[in-house]
Amino acid sequence: MPGSLSTHVLDTTQGKPAANVMVQLWRIDAIGERTYVKTVYTTADGRTKEPLLSSDQMSVGVYELLFAVGAYFAQQTLPTPSFLDEVPIRFGIADVDAHYHVPLLVSPWAYSTYRGS
Repeated sequence: MPGSLSTHVLDTTQGKPAANVMVQLWRIDAIGERTYVKTVYTTADGRTKEPLLSSDQMSVGVYELLFAVGAYFAQQTLPTPSFLDEVPIRFGIADVDAHYHVPLLVSPWAYSTYRGS
């Protein structure tokens, strides 16, 4: 099975996918310097239209997803500024032939993640 990287965002307050959330992907080098890879937006189902990394783009290393949840929650009737603005999730890819799925479950006040399937 070819490797890939994907994500999705779930709004746990409303119990639904979070649409139009900007997600940036960064690669982190051995000394902690970040290199920009791409920016995508979630669709109505909280997912991206295509994988963040396809099989030919996968490489062993450390990556970071940066979710712009402050802008997402600003579209709702919540106090501003929002408690959460950008949520970073730093993770490692050790097997380029594996599928890595990094979901974000988020509310205006908390978030969690895990390695999904």
